[in-house]
Amino acid sequence: METRFEGRPFEGRQYGYLHEGNDGVFVRNIPWQQVGGYSVGVVHIQNTSYPFMPGNVVNACTYDFPVRMRAVEGLDTQQVFDADPSIVDNIIAAARHMVEKEGVRAICSACGFFGNYHKKVAAALDVPTAMSSLVQIPMIRATLRPGQKIGVMTATAKSLTDSLLAECGIETGLEGLVVQDTQQTKNFSCVCDNRGYWDNEAARNEILDCARELISKDDNIGAILLECSDMPPYASAVQALTQLPVFDFIGLIKWLHHSVNQKPYSGWI
Repeated sequence: METRFEGRPFEGRQYGYLHEGNDGVFVRNIPWQQVGGYSVGVVHIQNTSYPFMPGNVVNACTYDFPVRMRAVEGLDTQQVFDADPSIVDNIIAAARHMVEKEGVRAICSACGFFGNYHKKVAAALDVPTAMSSLVQIPMIRATLRPGQKIGVMTATAKSLTDSLLAECGIETGLEGLVVQDTQQTKNFSCVCDNRGYWDNEAARNEILDCARELISKDDNIGAILLECSDMPPYASAVQALTQLPVFDFIGLIKWLHHSVNQKPYSGWI
């Protein structure tokens, strides 16, 4: 089956899990593909300086499957927070390289505010694309009782704009969302100011303090979404504290992975 990339066929694009017994099929590579075996590619900010803990989107130890990662040339954190339109071509170029040259089957990112470019990047590629953890909001809403709200923990609340949400498929803005900023924290705020270090235990406790503040704002929160790609290392602690479903970037990436890497089942009947 042939798929296309900007009018050019991906002659080697092939789905189907290879295993002993079916590995004799005829295969052909995508022209000029350089590496293989990656289901998901992650674009990330080039100019950052803070610890990438296990559980972070760009820490390879986070995954039990290989994930390809590529920095967006010249990109810094503030540009993403500010939805700088001048960087969209560089984002697309980084994603396109992984799709065209490295064989990835789906694209994600390592910051929720890449969502400012979600529709443009998705339109430029021929693979499933989810540029922000925020794209999960419509699906989360579908799982909750009518009237329940979603708590959103974010690295910077002032950048959580209606235009960002609309780009991620949320046309109702902040309606039904309860937002908790974490930029005021002493340690975790390192993900915004890039000072290069933090006390990890203190950062975890700050995230838990923010989770407490979040759920104190509204008794009708039915789930929590972690916008920030640096928050998943603390997701289990947030869940234990709040006793709520917690959604994050890692769940999104695993969802993308399974969509393009279906494996045959085996076992007893």
